[in-house]
Amino acid sequence: MYTPNRWIVLAIASSALLLVVIDMTVLYTALPTLTHDLNATASQKLWIVNAYALVVAGLLPTAGALSDRYGHKPMLLAGLAIFGVASIFAAFAPDAGSLIAARAALAVGAAVMMPTTLSIIRIAFTDERERAMAIGVWASIASGGAALGPVVGGALLSWFWWGSVFLINAPIVMLALAGGAWLIAPSRPNPARRIDLIGSALAMAGVIALAVAIKEIGSGARSLPVVLGGFAISGATLTLFVRRQQGMAVPMIDFRMFRKPAIAMGMLVALLTSVAMIGVELVYSQRLQLVLGLSPLEAALSILPLPLGALAAGPLAGMLVGRVGAPRVMWTGMAVAGAALTLFIVAPAQGQLTHALLLAAASGGLGGAMTAASAAIMGNAPADHSGMAASVEEVSYELGGAIGVAAIGGALSGLYSSAMGAVAGAPAAARDSIDGALRAAGQMSPDMAATLLSEARLAFDNSFYAVLGMAAALVLATAVLVRVATRHMPAPARVRAG
Repeated sequence: MYTPNRWIVLAIASSALLLVVIDMTVLYTALPTLTHDLNATASQKLWIVNAYALVVAGLLPTAGALSDRYGHKPMLLAGLAIFGVASIFAAFAPDAGSLIAARAALAVGAAVMMPTTLSIIRIAFTDERERAMAIGVWASIASGGAALGPVVGGALLSWFWWGSVFLINAPIVMLALAGGAWLIAPSRPNPARRIDLIGSALAMAGVIALAVAIKEIGSGARSLPVVLGGFAISGATLTLFVRRQQGMAVPMIDFRMFRKPAIAMGMLVALLTSVAMIGVELVYSQRLQLVLGLSPLEAALSILPLPLGALAAGPLAGMLVGRVGAPRVMWTGMAVAGAALTLFIVAPAQGQLTHALLLAAASGGLGGAMTAASAAIMGNAPADHSGMAASVEEVSYELGGAIGVAAIGGALSGLYSSAMGAVAGAPAAARDSIDGALRAAGQMSPDMAATLLSEARLAFDNSFYAVLGMAAALVLATAVLVRVATRHMPAPARVRAG
């Protein structure tokens, strides 16, 4: 079906996606302020951040099935409406409990919207090269938008109160609702797509339990019962979910899709690009504030090379996919990112401009690989299963972000604690984290404080470069794996129009 307004449709779908991904990270810079204003406890602070990602990840498989069954347009409009109303409640939340509830409602709207954005693009663009370009724009928003969140939050807090990070969503939602209702063509519903309530509950329980376990690994507490219990519940429920789906005539998720190498490799790349992108952003933003002493806004502006690199790479990668094929763009992008991260490690004294260029190259490589992964998945999935394919891909992004925070953030914390454990006379708080070292230094004499902070910053810097090396090794290994696994696939990859 030819869509004359397809580029405007792309802008509407991309606006909805931008709302979703920015809200994942916008609280990074706003959290200290709203925690103080709402008098939130440590546990409430954790749930203010985590409620959004956990609910989104748990609802995505069901949302994808609903999108295929009832049509992508009505689901997008419903998701936008829920998201807009929840944003207003979040902006004016009187206490921490109300904000947590509003964040969960935001997540419901986000989960309903996310699969529809990619599905609408999949259907609106029938020319394979135009579709690859459009998916490139979508992927650049997905990868760059999350990195823009802290920048948006830091900028708004310079002039407004913390609720502005949510209230800004309202006018964008209104424009997207009006444009979507007018310009997006209805897709053909698929009544055969059953909504398996038991399967939905199993999938939600499994994904949320896995995310909780992963996040616990990256937390300061690291409760072993929570980690083991989370993995056990996740393993059991997801195994039951897979077996149930395999025994159904019309499954909610058709696992036969993963037999196609392009889809399987696309899912892997979607997962691991998110691991690297979110993990590197987390540790780099900490270094900017805790070691270099930048303010939240200054740190947010210093992170700009990450979203800018990803935003620029997406459309370019989309064009290249149509020419050389998705597999080649996937492994080349990962190789470029791995090389840039490696150069960042070996050139620590080359200055901020060099570091900014290397970060832009790393995020550009990851953003390009994510674009190719999206094109490989959506181009090889049947049109009537596009919501299913999109939801599974976006679960990969969500889990990848959680793994990135837990694995890379947890490794940084562990290496720092080990290094500070060898410093004679270091207080327990300083051995736990560099934040603790900063607090402990405030209660010492100037000379002792200077010595402690020097040791803490050195330990953090060494740990930072070590985990950056782990991220680079992961990315380079993925590039090799994708290259080997897809070496017999034809190039350029042909994207079916139907």
